[in-house]
Amino acid sequence: MNGPRVHIAFAPELNLFIAADRRAGRTETETDGVSSLGHVVESLGVPLTEAGTLSVDGAVVTAGHVPREGERIEVAAVTRPQRVPGAPLRFLLDVHLGTLARRMRLLGVDAAYFSEDIGDPALATCSAREQRVLLSRDRGLLRRRELWAGAYVYSDRPEEQLRDVLGRFAPPLAPWTRCTACNGELKEATKESVAGLLEGGTERSYDVFAQCTACERPYWRGAHHARLAEVVEAAVAEFG
Repeated sequence: MNGPRVHIAFAPELNLFIAADRRAGRTETETDGVSSLGHVVESLGVPLTEAGTLSVDGAVVTAGHVPREGERIEVAAVTRPQRVPGAPLRFLLDVHLGTLARRMRLLGVDAAYFSEDIGDPALATCSAREQRVLLSRDRGLLRRRELWAGAYVYSDRPEEQLRDVLGRFAPPLAPWTRCTACNGELKEATKESVAGLLEGGTERSYDVFAQCTACERPYWRGAHHARLAEVVEAAVAEFG
């Protein structure tokens, strides 16, 4: 590029994204003299959703800063819990995170999810339109400029994914208040009001029900309740 050379160091938490030869500390990189620091950081592998404070020669700068010759740049990891501008805190999950979406909904966290792949542009547009934090393991998707906010999901194990998201964003928890199927809100329901949606054995065996205000799906404390309650209790104990 024959442009300004800068010295850049990434926080250890970002090692996942950068080349092995940049993980030992500060390294030199050549810029084009025009591109922003945000572009430089992403060109080295780190989505800006994962970069925290950006510092140049000890002073905090924005991602729009254009690096100059000899600058010493520090790229920190995001601060946890991470504060996201705007309210309420809501999420949108990539197609491969269905189990995480259901667990977040189980805890009462607003988590939108499309069971079919609607494509990166549509996901990014939805994030911007509804002001939702997009959760994904796709680094390319997290680099899309139209995103409102985003976060990389570091694990491929649902239980670790849930702890990561709750620890990073500290969303308010309200267990058993959202439909795990559609993300709608649950309300108490009488057995009579949902009787037509139940199988005979369920109607005979249970007396306490809730119903989704959006898809009208009924809920009751069935055979899987104990396992789900363990998930809820563990999350509330650690993050509630």
